[in-house]
Amino acid sequence: MKTAQEVRVGNVIMVDGAPMVIHKSEYNVSKSGRRQNAAIVKMKMKNLLTNNSTETIFQATDKFDVVILDKKEVSYSYFSDPNYIFMDAEFNQYEVDIDSMEGALKFLEDGMICEVVFYDERAISVELPNSVIRQITYTEPAVKGDTTSGKVMKPANISTGFELMVPLFCENGDKIEIDTRTLDYKNRIK
Repeated sequence: MKTAQEVRVGNVIMVDGAPMVIHKSEYNVSKSGRRQNAAIVKMKMKNLLTNNSTETIFQATDKFDVVILDKKEVSYSYFSDPNYIFMDAEFNQYEVDIDSMEGALKFLEDGMICEVVFYDERAISVELPNSVIRQITYTEPAVKGDTTSGKVMKPANISTGFELMVPLFCENGDKIEIDTRTLDYKNRIK
């Protein structure tokens, strides 16, 4: 059992007998109503059985059963509208619907190794490695004099079309390491 404030994005919890995957979790202190200064957690969840999404507010001390999910290492094969197809080492194919691919699409490339997460033998989501290396396809050149105020960043695009902030010294064609959990630049690869 975990309390609402211990539940993280990606966890699957049981709510009223239904398995719900957490897409967003925000911890706050209530400033209004009868329970002023009460700790609350606002969660955006998706029902794994019906695919319906919902937003709910829980007390930070509410307890939930956490469901342990199966995972399998796979490589990305292709897109077949509306599903993404992954293949394991035994050439078994798994389909993951586009709605379950939100964060992964920013970094997904052909042949990329990742993990498919299963609930009740059904593929429900994809977990990427903690960091990936991608090449910058476009960024503006640094302008002399931009470094006057500490750590200055500029926008850069990678091959998947995702835009992130990188330091001024990064240029077109540079390979960079990106943290897939925070979507932040980590370092430049030489």
